[in-house]
Amino acid sequence: MITLYRLRFLLTSSGFNHARKCISDGQRLNIVLHPCFASERAVSSYSRVVKGRNAVLNLRSFSTVTLHRLCWNCGSSAELFFCSSCNAIQPADDKTNYFDIMNCEQRFSLDTQKLQKRYLELQRSLHPDHFGQKSLKEQEYSEEQSALVNKAYRTLQKPLSRAVYMLELQGVLLKEGADATADPAFLLEVMEINESLAETRSQDEVNAIGRLVREKLKDLTEQMNSSLNKGDLLTAKGLLAQMKYFTNIEEKVKDRITEGC
Repeated sequence: MITLYRLRFLLTSSGFNHARKCISDGQRLNIVLHPCFASERAVSSYSRVVKGRNAVLNLRSFSTVTLHRLCWNCGSSAELFFCSSCNAIQPADDKTNYFDIMNCEQRFSLDTQKLQKRYLELQRSLHPDHFGQKSLKEQEYSEEQSALVNKAYRTLQKPLSRAVYMLELQGVLLKEGADATADPAFLLEVMEINESLAETRSQDEVNAIGRLVREKLKDLTEQMNSSLNKGDLLTAKGLLAQMKYFTNIEEKVKDRITEGC
């Protein structure tokens, strides 16, 4: 078990030098903080690597620092949703990583069926309808947890919102509105597709535009997966902007189909 003082020490240059001497080749230092925190959230996305002759020390707070909290009801160590001792539902933490909530690996490519299964399982245990006979505090926590699970599921379910969230975790934000840095040729392509959709009166033509846009989004999704796996955030940000444009057109296509052209 490592104390906060020792953690701060390790994050200094002298601390890294000391740690480098203490571990052997190929080993990794895993840090677990004492269960005295009120949240299970990861501290930050801070990462620092020190390479030595016989060791590599990699401190990544999202993957190596685990924070625990105490149960509000009995004081025992609590899990994300329920206390492991008294089984009391715990207050929601809206800063908890959505991938942790949905119990899936932090990757862009997800098994959406597995995601949905996890969602249904959580809602069966957390939904407020199951806490009608519990205390007001537990009813409140149930509503909070259920709402947080809904938000996490909606975010990770669709490629666009999932990509936005993953980039936000890395501190990369996409501004609202038109992207002044976008490729002019790409913007021209988007404008032409929008004009074609606005002018067409044929159901077949609307469906054809819909198929074209879905193919574009499929290709962008594959590129996004590759870029995020490589850690190429700059390329991923550009792809995200393009995904937003085509997702917007896709919604317009759905509206036209609903309206019957």
